[in-house]
Amino acid sequence: MEVTLLKRLVRLFIILLFALLTGCATAGDLRRVQGDLGTKITDHDGKVAAMQTDTATLQKESAQHTEAVADIRKKQADMGADLTDIREQLQKLRGAVEQIQKDMEAVQGRMGDVKDLKEKLDQTSFKINFIENFLGIGKKEEPGENGEKHSKNKSKNGSKGKTDKESIYASAYELYKEGKYEKARIEFQSFIKAYPNTEYSGNAQFWIGECYYYEKSYEKAILEYEKVIKTYPEGNKVPQALLKQGLSFLQLGDKASAKLILQNIIKDYPNTSQARVARTKLLEIK
Repeated sequence: MEVTLLKRLVRLFIILLFALLTGCATAGDLRRVQGDLGTKITDHDGKVAAMQTDTATLQKESAQHTEAVADIRKKQADMGADLTDIREQLQKLRGAVEQIQKDMEAVQGRMGDVKDLKEKLDQTSFKINFIENFLGIGKKEEPGENGEKHSKNKSKNGSKGKTDKESIYASAYELYKEGKYEKARIEFQSFIKAYPNTEYSGNAQFWIGECYYYEKSYEKAILEYEKVIKTYPEGNKVPQALLKQGLSFLQLGDKASAKLILQNIIKDYPNTSQARVARTKLLEIK
């Protein structure tokens, strides 16, 4: 475009020069030609300046675009690095979760073993207590009105052997020790019916509750233990009956009732083995 304009100017200048040389052009023609030439030169300079401005703008925009592209590439690279790091962290978390699951399964297995051992220990502990209480059968009879004492093997008239109530009670307890809970329960019930107010009656009532407990009839056991507490409040089986009531409620899932009973045992019988067991059980209840 600039070359064409220059050619036109040169051509116009040659014509003007030729006109001057030949004398054909007037002064007015010369001024007109000069004016046209100045105008075209000014227009050309303006276009050149505009083109230079446009070129500078394009160069600036091009530089900005290059910088923006570089920034985008950098961000993409950073995002790629971040994604790689996130993937590694997720992989580590998955590994940690799998390990925790394995540990939980192992702990649950051990907890099951511990629970079984504790149940066996509780049963053994109570059986020991039962045997100790049962030894009371062999004590000598209280003195009679005449001040004489009678052994369990010989009566006043010299006849030997246990009394009927001792025999029935001992027979029922032997069945209980052998694990024949239904038969033992029936015999203890017969004993209480025949001898409701003897020194063995409270114990017999307690064993009825125990038979139901080891048959896993916990609701019936609770009711039989309650008879021990209400009917024989002065007997030595009351703390044990309360404790076994609490354990029966635990077996039924009634933690609130169990906690209340265990707390009462600690309060009313603080220095007994039943209170120690109650404290341990309270710590286990959540």
